[in-house]
Amino acid sequence: MKAEQISDVCTFHGEGPYWDPRRGELLLVDMMEGDVLVRHDDGTFDRHDVHPRLAGVIRGRASGGYVVGVERGFVFADDAFSTLEQGPEAFGDPGVRMNDGGCDLTGRFLCGSMGWEGGFGAGSLYSLGRDHAVSTVLTGITVSNGLHFSPSGDTAFFSDTPTGRIDALGYDVGSGRFTDRRTFAVVEPALGVPDGMAIDAEGGIWTALYGGGAIARYDAAGRLSEHIPLPVTNVTACAFGGKDLRTLFITTTQENIPEGSEPAAGALYAVETGIAGAPLPMFEG
Repeated sequence: MKAEQISDVCTFHGEGPYWDPRRGELLLVDMMEGDVLVRHDDGTFDRHDVHPRLAGVIRGRASGGYVVGVERGFVFADDAFSTLEQGPEAFGDPGVRMNDGGCDLTGRFLCGSMGWEGGFGAGSLYSLGRDHAVSTVLTGITVSNGLHFSPSGDTAFFSDTPTGRIDALGYDVGSGRFTDRRTFAVVEPALGVPDGMAIDAEGGIWTALYGGGAIARYDAAGRLSEHIPLPVTNVTACAFGGKDLRTLFITTTQENIPEGSEPAAGALYAVETGIAGAPLPMFEG
């Protein structure tokens, strides 16, 4: 497998790629700009400002439009991003910000946080319910990344990036609470650290390797099965998309890169994996 660059530099800190099956297009965020980008078939992008400081992660909303995890809570947008509705705030601490997340099989939106300065244990994982109530479901996180669920919905895959692990957490679908936690895969330090992730139809987890310039796949048993290098150091996230969900789209960042040293940092990449991604649930609220 080989990663191909499919755009010019389009973000400073690209993150949160999300394939919207309703429109057949890829969405992603330029996180620190507070912008959502929509990529069209011709390779052009529309850019929409959804927050003055930060846009972390986006998911489709079953009732139409989108939910976006922003600095300290949530925003709802219509399909065209022409109307924004302020959703609930998850927390009030100005030293903490949202980072990454995803939806469970019942349509809750789980979004994790981290300290602006990366303080140890400053983050938590929040659940936005279908009634728009927010609850805290996990605490003591340093850098919350990824969040995907097994086909049955009773296992969540999650990374607290500085641990160098991808964890599997037991999940009670009815209550929306975690029941246990174990190590699913250890990312060897020489490979970088795990950032955003995607899940395929075979139960494999694909993770961006921040600092390692690559994407790695760990099979359903947690064994490293693919390592795909990219020409940029800081790879941030990935998502399956395309008509058959066999294209893995990959975001990158200029963050922590000396100016001019990596001209393609911040561009979008893609890999034809030969493995279908698992469809992602939408927010039901």
